[in-house]
Amino acid sequence: MQKKRLINFIQTRTGFFILLVSLFTLKYIFAAYHDFNLGINDPYQHFIMWLSPIGTATLLFSIGFYFPKPLVSYGVMLLMDFANTGLLFANVLYYRQFSDFITVKTIANAGKVAPGLGKSAVALLQPSDLLLWLDLIIILILLCSHKLQVDQHSYGLLTPFAASTVGVLILVTNIFLAETSRPRLLGTTFDRSYVVKYLGIDTYTVYDAVKNEQTEQTNRNANAADLNKVLAFTKQSKLPINSQYFGKEKGKNVIVIHLESFQQFLINLKINGKPVTPFLNSLYNNQHTISFANFYHQVGVGRTSDAENMLETGTYGISDGSLFTSLGSSNVFQAAPQILHENGNYTSAVFHGNASTFWNRDDVYKNMGYNYFFDQKYFSNAKSDTLGYGIKDKLMFDESIKYLERMQQPFYSKFITLTNHTPFDMDKEDLDPAFQTTDTSDKSINNYFETAHYLDQAVKEFFDYLTKSGLIKNTMVIIYGDHYGLSNSENQTLAPIIGESADTWNSYNDVQMQRVPFMIHAPNLKGQIKKEVAGEIDVLPTLLHLLGISNQNYIQFGSDLFSKQYQPWLVFRNGTVVSQKYVIIGGKGKKGDVYDRKTGKQIINFTKQEKTEINALAKKAKKSLKYSDLLNNHNLLRFYTPVGFKPVNPEQFDYLTNYQQMEDIITKLKTNSTALISRHHGTTTKLYKTDAPQLKNRSDDITKIPADVKNNQLSQQKKAKNKDSKK
Repeated sequence: MQKKRLINFIQTRTGFFILLVSLFTLKYIFAAYHDFNLGINDPYQHFIMWLSPIGTATLLFSIGFYFPKPLVSYGVMLLMDFANTGLLFANVLYYRQFSDFITVKTIANAGKVAPGLGKSAVALLQPSDLLLWLDLIIILILLCSHKLQVDQHSYGLLTPFAASTVGVLILVTNIFLAETSRPRLLGTTFDRSYVVKYLGIDTYTVYDAVKNEQTEQTNRNANAADLNKVLAFTKQSKLPINSQYFGKEKGKNVIVIHLESFQQFLINLKINGKPVTPFLNSLYNNQHTISFANFYHQVGVGRTSDAENMLETGTYGISDGSLFTSLGSSNVFQAAPQILHENGNYTSAVFHGNASTFWNRDDVYKNMGYNYFFDQKYFSNAKSDTLGYGIKDKLMFDESIKYLERMQQPFYSKFITLTNHTPFDMDKEDLDPAFQTTDTSDKSINNYFETAHYLDQAVKEFFDYLTKSGLIKNTMVIIYGDHYGLSNSENQTLAPIIGESADTWNSYNDVQMQRVPFMIHAPNLKGQIKKEVAGEIDVLPTLLHLLGISNQNYIQFGSDLFSKQYQPWLVFRNGTVVSQKYVIIGGKGKKGDVYDRKTGKQIINFTKQEKTEINALAKKAKKSLKYSDLLNNHNLLRFYTPVGFKPVNPEQFDYLTNYQQMEDIITKLKTNSTALISRHHGTTTKLYKTDAPQLKNRSDDITKIPADVKNNQLSQQKKAKNKDSKK
């Protein structure tokens, strides 16, 4: 009886509609688990993902209800189902090839942007793909054989409207639940997979289309007059070179070590009588290290990606999200990798154990001119080797050597660490028994010292390798903290540990907690600890001048820290200004918002001179953010090419074949190869020593390339041979 009722219900138009929505939801959930890596961590996220296709499918398929003619109504519902399934299927194939989801820009430029997908579509197919189409095939057969009847009843407008309303309600509920699990999901899209995980393929596609149109509209409104304003303003930051430092490191390799969530207060701090970061302490005070005691991060909502953007381009992140994710796929950059390539034939690479799509790095790095990007798939993904956002730091450095030693010198390499990332969890096996952390009521604070200690050990092991391999003799190493690790809400609990009073803690102290380490280490540098105020925006001009490259023609908002005319001041993304004399909260310069930076005392009654200085700083800071936003939001660099600079062609880079490209270059150059493995006459991987417990009981060969990477190299070689044979 129940079965008969169900069959009779499906024979109605409402039943047919619900059948299509149910079947699409099931195959979407299947694809989400079988084909996509969405990083679903808890039952709540599973539930949100299950809900995500229901609302959009209900809304789309309900369109068919509005057509009064039965055949047309059924046809439109099936057409919507076919289109939706086609979008899902296209994303499945695209994800297998690129580990990412299709953007509207990719669809619009399919022939130019992603030609490999069309050529290799057949190779990407799997038997399980039939499940995505099987329901539609069976339904069409049943309709054609009249086993499934077309409901001839008239439904008016009430039923279609009710169906659409239900779809909207489910969609709104889905968005609400997504926001509770991931606040500012759409405002801070650091990874497309997060939008798909929480909101589904359909909502993601619409969202991406809206963002793409907004970007296109902004670009259409740009003009040369805006560019001239930016050029005039940034000209003020161009300072005379200091001959003592200009070209001091000319032609040297550059290694940038990005310390995740690492704050300045950790340097020289002891917990229970033990230093938290003994190696970084020694480096900070090293005779060949120039360290900065008052160096501040300047990131906004884009956090890590904002820090990267400032160091690579000398421009600020945007005010309402991440520049990498919002504009990184379309904007023109004049970034360090390409500048160094054009001015010193540098080879560039990034080493990072997270997914390449996180913060949209796979697109951004190509637009910046990075030759190679060694992401998650190039490292071990064993469960014991990863934590949180990716591979543990000791293993990341360890496994990077087989790639680093194959890079042609001089090179510009960036290592982005991960283990010291909130919530600062650690596996027990990775803890140092000789180091005992704090026992506060805040677990994050206790964990933070443990992960920072682990990071310190990882950096030491990497430096030991640089010394043993001889690379350190010809390399300048830059170490910096990208942003705060502990939030302002935790500062009062932290205060006694760092020698401050929780009772007198105020906004000034919160600002001081935004200081992060910045060190420049090279054998021919004379060590010192500089006390001048500086920020992340100043790193690129400083780096270029050390390498003997003038930044006069580039649009950069920072200044060379070694210029004798350097003016110590900086602005945070939220408008707060820090100078050698003042801390101006929010950048307004109002009474009660200004502190003496050295004493920390609040300035209530301004002298005439103080008022003039504070207003001038606030005005300059506001303009600096304004013109950087104008430059980036309107993509103005597409109108300006400095003399001696060649704009990047992102299509020349293929991060799927990093390793094979390196091997091909070494083979081609033979005795002229400048790679360390060539100069050393063999691999240097055995010189790397780590106490990572994951390697103690394994016979892993760190020179071994991960299977999926190796298979991809072979696949690419096979495609190339087939292509050549067709010519």
